[in-house]
Amino acid sequence: MNIWFEHPVLLVMGGIAVLLVLLISPYFKNAREAFIPLGPPGGIAFKPPGSITAAVRIVYAFEFIGAFLLFIGGAGPFFISSETVWLNRGADILFVLDISPSMAALDMGNQSRFVLARNLVHDFAVNRPSDAIGLIGVGNDAALLLPPTIDRQSLFMRLETLRIGELGDGTALGMGLAIAGLHLKDSDAPRKAVVLITDGENNAGAIHPETGAEVLPKLGVSLWIIGVGSGGEVPIDYLDPFTKVRRFGTFDSRFDSENLKAIARKGEGYYIGAPSADAFAHAFSRIDSSEMTIVRSGTVTRTKAFHIPFIIAGSILLLLVRFIRQYGLGSFL
Repeated sequence: MNIWFEHPVLLVMGGIAVLLVLLISPYFKNAREAFIPLGPPGGIAFKPPGSITAAVRIVYAFEFIGAFLLFIGGAGPFFISSETVWLNRGADILFVLDISPSMAALDMGNQSRFVLARNLVHDFAVNRPSDAIGLIGVGNDAALLLPPTIDRQSLFMRLETLRIGELGDGTALGMGLAIAGLHLKDSDAPRKAVVLITDGENNAGAIHPETGAEVLPKLGVSLWIIGVGSGGEVPIDYLDPFTKVRRFGTFDSRFDSENLKAIARKGEGYYIGAPSADAFAHAFSRIDSSEMTIVRSGTVTRTKAFHIPFIIAGSILLLLVRFIRQYGLGSFL
């Protein structure tokens, strides 16, 4: 965003005029003094108090600033900015993210499965600005947290506030897939995709995950399942969002990729195992390259004038100076 002026010559003239007045004004070199001789010639001269001298300088400063603000307002300042607009739709992509406590397992380098998943979704959205991206949380229940949108601030804010366990301790994968299909069935995007990120098997919800998955290809929605983590004992650490109690210890991860592969086959989709942070990042790269869309964009230049605040501020200062001259320091000005 840049600032320009509709009449820059007026701004320059105003600056020169104020500068000349400052150079020739005695009030910013030596304060005006009123000498009133007392007694015979050569007597002691009267000088105004120092506070009066400072007040006089302040009044003249207000006058110069007010005049210069009016010159700025008259010069017509305005903001000019350019933004990219998309001339056709990108893909509609819904991330179905497992936020059950097991996703707090610390086996992704120095991060938990959940934190790394959240960061990868964030980066994916940054790299695909024309796509509408939404978020579904899966716990003991499933909920649409954010419908597909190109508003990245809303997406990033919801990712930032997302917490392990906020939807309970279970894993309702079938409910998450069903909600995703429901919100993508009427989409007219050139590509539609659901990305399920989980480390466990379905153990909650009224809908079997294979039932939720098999509906997706009928709606023209591609399915990707990322199986995060591996089996065995792993450390776990998270803050319960309801009790505010920190829970940590060792978690016996019973990761079973076969169940997730079966769900992917039912949905005519793809399964990608992510036992490490590098494999997890590679899974996102594969989805990114496979779900590409051809989009056209253009640049729109927008302008916004903001001369009014300068005119108001300058006028207030000059009116204030006039008031002070008439009712306050008139004998010294």
